[in-house]
Amino acid sequence: MTRSAKYRIVLSAMAVAVIVPATALMVGSALGQNGAEVAEEEELLPPEAFDSISDSAERSAAMFDEMVKVFRHPRCNNCHVDGDRPRQGDDRRLHQPWVRRGDSGFGVPGLRCYSCHNEENFDPAGIPGAVNWHLAPRSMAWEGKSATDICEQLKDPERNGDRSLADIVEHVEKDPLVTWGWAPGGKRASAPGTQAVFVALMGAWVENGAVCPIAD
Repeated sequence: MTRSAKYRIVLSAMAVAVIVPATALMVGSALGQNGAEVAEEEELLPPEAFDSISDSAERSAAMFDEMVKVFRHPRCNNCHVDGDRPRQGDDRRLHQPWVRRGDSGFGVPGLRCYSCHNEENFDPAGIPGAVNWHLAPRSMAWEGKSATDICEQLKDPERNGDRSLADIVEHVEKDPLVTWGWAPGGKRASAPGTQAVFVALMGAWVENGAVCPIAD
């Protein structure tokens, strides 16, 4: 083998040695807790982005469509489930350990949500936390629902916790569990945009008539 051929082999091996770790880094950067793929973070348009829509009803419906990005995001959807078990992670896998909703959404006796989830995130163990950690009531489940269904459900006092529209705006602004969606800790993707923009959208949606999008 000639000297030039040996050099080509050595250089090729060096290139592979560089490429493989770089690829591993790229793959690793896309993984979150327990190797789950991290969801790509989305932007959330502010209310003024809809000023070009002259009709207030159409503008209101369009703003709700924008808010659906948050409702359907894993940070919210994982706890607004219709079943007995919460979801977890950006890939929305079933919660481990095996926990259940219980009568009140706070878990079953002996395995309450607060047994593991404290009032703030515990990043060393990857455990999320916020004040009053629990599952949303079944009446507020959003899994698999259209934007229209979620909207009508949100406006219905019999299904939204007996809240007025003003109460809903206050809820998304002040509830610690809602706030947690934008500060989830670990490698979890936060809810789209910022909480401030989401609250502003919710308020503008109400001010423009709280109109629901037309079902597809």
